[in-house]
Amino acid sequence: MADVEAPKAQIANGGVKRDYRGNQKVVELPRNAYTSMFEGFRDELDKHHDRRMKIQNVSRDVTGLAKKMIFTLQRVRTLAKPLQPRIQAEIEQRYAEIGTLLKTIEDDVKGMNRHRYNLMCLEELVEAVTFMHYLTTQTLMTPEQTQQAIPADVILTASDYVYGVFDLTGEMMRSATSNTALNGAIPSGPSGRTIQADLQDVSSMLQVNHPIGRPFSYGKKMDVMVEQVRKVERLGYGVRIRGNERPKGWMPDLNEDRGEDGGGGGGHDD
Repeated sequence: MADVEAPKAQIANGGVKRDYRGNQKVVELPRNAYTSMFEGFRDELDKHHDRRMKIQNVSRDVTGLAKKMIFTLQRVRTLAKPLQPRIQAEIEQRYAEIGTLLKTIEDDVKGMNRHRYNLMCLEELVEAVTFMHYLTTQTLMTPEQTQQAIPADVILTASDYVYGVFDLTGEMMRSATSNTALNGAIPSGPSGRTIQADLQDVSSMLQVNHPIGRPFSYGKKMDVMVEQVRKVERLGYGVRIRGNERPKGWMPDLNEDRGEDGGGGGGHDD
């Protein structure tokens, strides 16, 4: 009976490794009918990780630029008026830099990839553009207006917008605090409407809104926002009732008059 010779496995280069001395050596691995399929998976995963790293780097840089925009806007001392030329120039420079960065990842976050990768920078960018819009118009940007304000072809999600507006309330609180310390009155626009009233309206809208995103994150931001509104309300009370007792340049203590229980943001009644 003739001997049956088994077919030999195909051999191909499987990569470069090193021996115990650190010298390179070529490792040969067997191939079969499934090898090319798994190599395709490997290549796709490599592209995915490279794309994710690229997006993370851009998101980090955009977040830093958006924060700088917000710091600049905190120097604004008026409501519903154009920005001062110097502040406007700084904002436009940061805005252009953000657009340049976001354009480099437009193709990486299209279609399903928009929800595959975390673009936390958009939340910060929404905070910046809505804050600028509020300071110059004393109105809240709509989701459509906010999308148009993004300087690249990148889609905003509902979470990007809502969480950005949550953060906007914190900037409104800081603006109210610093301007009150300088001027001795709650900031108001030409119509006489105050930033305190605007903050209360935004808070009411978010509290009746259906939770978006992860419930824990939404609830945490809600608690922080409610406490920010209370701080501005205490600020307004202190200025209206005891304002004449305050020296010029007085910085309000936003933790005063909190009640005997010292209740902070996020607390629950027993």
